[in-house]
Amino acid sequence: MEYWDLYTKDRKKLNKLHKRGEPLNIGEYHIFVFAWIINKNNEILIIQRHPDKTFPYKWDCVGGAVLAGEESIDAILREIKEEIGIKVGKENGKLIKSDVLDDFIGDVYIFTENINIERTKLQDMEVINIKWVSIAKLKKIEKENKLPKPMIHNIEYLEECLNEI
Repeated sequence: MEYWDLYTKDRKKLNKLHKRGEPLNIGEYHIFVFAWIINKNNEILIIQRHPDKTFPYKWDCVGGAVLAGEESIDAILREIKEEIGIKVGKENGKLIKSDVLDDFIGDVYIFTENINIERTKLQDMEVINIKWVSIAKLKKIEKENKLPKPMIHNIEYLEECLNEI
């Protein structure tokens, strides 16, 4: 079973553990992490979610929950390894945004990595496909309603970050 540390909206640790799947009390938040992986061609790595997961068949970035005792950066490195079987360099990533959304705090990272997707190992029951796309293609996928709702608000910000790289 998976446990999370709980926080206030201001990211102060509550020193309480939460069992995944149980409802949170008002004023309790957990942390989720998301990784946009960008290659040297300014393409964005996206994954397609398994049909049995929330947001079935939607295209998404790698992400997941921060486990109890884990730091945000370590959680996203673990999630990348688990979901696509690739180890990325901590030094190639940076936290670009942290938002409070519903009952969680979302930490968004950008990693610059040239990943050969043919060498990835997609996690069973999590990811069914992977591909590189341009920001224009990602916006088209958004317009086709093929992105999970939590990711949609990050596209504009992602585009700004791409222009700075």
